Amino acid sequence: MAAAVGNGQPGPPTGNGPTCSVSVRRTFGIDTDLVVPAFAEADEHVPEVDPCYCFDPDLTLALPTGYAHNRRVLVQGMHGTGKTSHVEQVAARLRWPCVRINLDGHITRMDLVGRDAVVVRDGRQVTEFRHGILPWALQRPVALVFDEYDAGRPEVMFVIQRVLERDGKLTLLDQNQVLQPHPAFRLFATSNTAGAGDVSGLYRGAQRLNHAQLDRWDIVATLDYLPAEAEAGIVRARVPAFAAEDRRHLVESMVAMARLTREGFRAGDLSTLMSPRTVISWAENVELFDDVAVALRLSFANRCDAAERQVVNEYFQRCFGHDLPDAAAG
Repeated sequence: MAAAVGNGQPGPPTGNGPTCSVSVRRTFGIDTDLVVPAFAEADEHVPEVDPCYCFDPDLTLALPTGYAHNRRVLVQGMHGTGKTSHVEQVAARLRWPCVRINLDGHITRMDLVGRDAVVVRDGRQVTEFRHGILPWALQRPVALVFDEYDAGRPEVMFVIQRVLERDGKLTLLDQNQVLQPHPAFRLFATSNTAGAGDVSGLYRGAQRLNHAQLDRWDIVATLDYLPAEAEAGIVRARVPAFAAEDRRHLVESMVAMARLTREGFRAGDLSTLMSPRTVISWAENVELFDDVAVALRLSFANRCDAAERQVVNEYFQRCFGHDLPDAAAG
């Protein structure tokens, strides 16, 4: 096998930048005069628009600001609040290409930066360096989203730290390259914790984040669960059968119970909680099993500790006016 290494010379930035602009007030319904660069045409990396998506006002102001002024935005919040989907849905309406990376324990430095690969060229096997996802995105008009940011391995996090600098350049030591970011490259991240590690027991694998790195994020936004009325609206939109008027009270009761589980979690009465995603699954299972209590057991109650089933029963009784049947309670 002949050994040959790529010449290591960086190519020019790939792809054109934004071609139009959109009004945040008109597009997202937020009371601001902010106008954001956008793309007139969508490519394969632009997320699909979710017409049912409900935007949080504060976060919806922070994210377009990140797009408009090239600010790094970190979104923190509990599971099911819609952190990543919020970033993607803003990108969808700006038609901004968006690539999401889940920083699970299997993502390595080589996955981000690149590695040597054996290829066939002119009938011969040669070794050349192939860029990872970070150099690829850095040189394109792409919004790169690091999902589960607080679960990243330390060596991976230090690679990310360099592109968080003001100039955002990335040095590839093995290739003697210094990559200049594309003018339309944007960087976002989402995390369940605020960088102090998992103190609740909900997010095993979450790491304590380097505070020098946290300090490099220009905007740190927090996303909480939606108001009850908005959450009920999402359930109706996701499960069309629940949009009927005779199901209105049922949806409101389900959302009320979900909110009680969140209060119970904060108070230490429950070790888990119902996210909006769980409420939607509950509604879908009601359609499948035609029984609210059975659907609750299969969607949520079976995940609770046996000692907590009485608390779940109490919440159900408060919201639905009767106890859970024994089979559903445990």
